[in-house]
Amino acid sequence: MVMYSAITDVSGIKVGHYTDEKAATGCTVVLCEQGAVAGVDVSGSSPGTRETDLLRPGNLVEKVQAIILSGGSAFGLDAATGVVRYLEEQGFGYDTSAGKVPIVPAAIIFDLNIGDSKIRPGANEGYQACLGATNGKVAEGCVGAGTGATVGKILGLERAVKSGLGTASQKIARDVVVAALVVVNAVGDVIEPGTGKILAGPRKPGGRAFLSTSQLWKRESREAVPPFNTVIGVVATDAKISKTEANKLAHVAQVGIARTIDPCHTMYDGDALFTLSIGEKQTDLSALGAAAAEVVAEAIVRAIQKAKTLAGVPAAKDVSKC
Repeated sequence: MVMYSAITDVSGIKVGHYTDEKAATGCTVVLCEQGAVAGVDVSGSSPGTRETDLLRPGNLVEKVQAIILSGGSAFGLDAATGVVRYLEEQGFGYDTSAGKVPIVPAAIIFDLNIGDSKIRPGANEGYQACLGATNGKVAEGCVGAGTGATVGKILGLERAVKSGLGTASQKIARDVVVAALVVVNAVGDVIEPGTGKILAGPRKPGGRAFLSTSQLWKRESREAVPPFNTVIGVVATDAKISKTEANKLAHVAQVGIARTIDPCHTMYDGDALFTLSIGEKQTDLSALGAAAAEVVAEAIVRAIQKAKTLAGVPAAKDVSKC
């Protein structure tokens, strides 16, 4: 089996992007057309989501056919309508007496403060993302839902750093694959796990290094912090887990955000992670959780490494040139 170091390393997963670089926005669909047991954890306090209640233990439907991540703030939730339309045309969804109803949870980031705020992903863009979906290599950086993503915004967008979308995977015992795809649009900094080095954060005057968001916040109250940020993503595995376990896995996977975003889960972030189980392999849930946290952290770092300067916001790799 060819490994792409991407969420598509989980058999049955496809990823498609719709990207508008001029408007600095887009959407990304994670398709699991045959259905995947799903869970969710929302740890940020400013979330923008759809169909998350359905994923809670105790509610009827267990499987979803896709997850869509989108820019455009609340407007971007409309991209899910296009995914539903695509899946209905393909004959996928939850069986009802009136036919199949596709189940498509969604989460959004706020990117209206970059590019053109009047252009947002909608149903047509969600549909286009599905048409381009593939089970192969996944484009990273300023693509799809990561097109307008930024980090380190406590001093305003003029001192922020461009971010994007990243993906990663690993194989654990019994050939179980655990993978993640994450869009990084945090108010805080992205740090290197283990060392605490700031990889991207608010730029110092002159632009050659980064300040610490946590230190800035603790030193003085900042009422003008951009109120709309978030880290959203999907963790997928070919291990067989229940709906309750899928929700637990999503909760544990948030550790990956805590390792790489400082501060995280703030009142200004809507951090949300979905999980998908799309296989029959057996493994320990704690092992899955350990791997999930690692691939989420790696995907976040890759979102910074793969980003490029866009819409006047420099990527971390270009900060020294500012």
